[in-house]
Amino acid sequence: MSQPQQLLESVFREEYGRIIATLIRLSNSFDLAEEALQEAFATAVHSWTEQGPPNNPGAWLTTVAHRKLVDAVRREKTRTDKHNELEFETQRLQPAVEIELMEDAVEYPDDRLKLIFTCCHPSLTQETRVALTLRTLGGLTTGEIARAFLIPEATLAQRLVRAKNKIRHAGIPYEVPPVELLKQRLASVQAVIYLIFNEGYSSSAGEDLVRGDLCAEAIRLGRVLAKLSPDEPENVGLLALMLLQDSRRHARIDADGQLVTLEEQDRLLWDEREINEGLELTEKALRQGRAGPYQLQAAIAALHAEAKSAAETDWSQIAALYRELLRINSSPIIALNHAAAVAMAEGPEVGLELIEAVGDSGKLDNYHLFHASRADLLRRLGRNSEARLAYERAIGLTTNQVEKEYIRKRIAEMRAR
Repeated sequence: MSQPQQLLESVFREEYGRIIATLIRLSNSFDLAEEALQEAFATAVHSWTEQGPPNNPGAWLTTVAHRKLVDAVRREKTRTDKHNELEFETQRLQPAVEIELMEDAVEYPDDRLKLIFTCCHPSLTQETRVALTLRTLGGLTTGEIARAFLIPEATLAQRLVRAKNKIRHAGIPYEVPPVELLKQRLASVQAVIYLIFNEGYSSSAGEDLVRGDLCAEAIRLGRVLAKLSPDEPENVGLLALMLLQDSRRHARIDADGQLVTLEEQDRLLWDEREINEGLELTEKALRQGRAGPYQLQAAIAALHAEAKSAAETDWSQIAALYRELLRINSSPIIALNHAAAVAMAEGPEVGLELIEAVGDSGKLDNYHLFHASRADLLRRLGRNSEARLAYERAIGLTTNQVEKEYIRKRIAEMRAR
């Protein structure tokens, strides 16, 4: 891959959400914004290869995409022969000053928080709100989001089209709602931010396990949300949870790029600054006496962070917190995590029994971590033939190459015994 292409890929990861949010505000259209940005990236591939990259790649792309919007509006207005509207719309879309050098582009306001609340409007379904924001703000592919939701890609694609149409036809405002309306949208906004973080912390596909840009973006949005509504403890809990999990990010991969499990990680590599901030925020949120899912998960992450070694981890307390979390949210994935914690606290036999019970519903049949967790307990119990089958099932469902390699390593270790 050439240097301009590498730079463009990096800018895509880091700047996509910021640029697309600006373009949606300017055009009031998800489709026009996405098309304009795609055209800008296509232009960059040629221009940066021929002339070298600009001083400010993000501003360059924003400016070019902005101009593509103006051109698109002009073409559309010309086709409908509405010259007066063309003049008004073109003026509205153009920046206040003429831009001679792309790298010296005008500063655009950060519209990402507005975009999240637009995507999380109450008239959209919960899953659609989350998916639409991940697609537009996070720049995730439809396939990546579908895997996060455990649904077919085609189903999600249809939901995204319907959501964009509904926003356009209903005239849903592009704004952060007033304080009295914030609570009804906060749950969706929190879910969006956490799913962006999870996609960064454990990428659903590709050669890399971790996408640090997405982790950083989710934490940044979490800070903005906590600042916007500081009296909501779940906002603080969400930020604490992400910081505590992110503190382990650099220990999750070894020097050879191989996955390192939590119990095998070098805890000296954990980020002490993030841990301290996360612990402080967890205590701050819980003191308000309104514990919610993110606060409970932050408390679980805090117990891991406070343990000086894997052997000192308070698994009984973690299992108890997962039981409380299950009472609030009976998600099969939470039930799986509870079973894994019980296995560490009470032994693999008890944990395997719980995991088998979770699997009886069939809801996790296509979730690779269910099969990997089950395989791990079977391996610990010496039931290697069953463990291999479960590991192979997990490999078939895993699209991340680092995770695939880790599972293959486990299978090889069992065969060598």
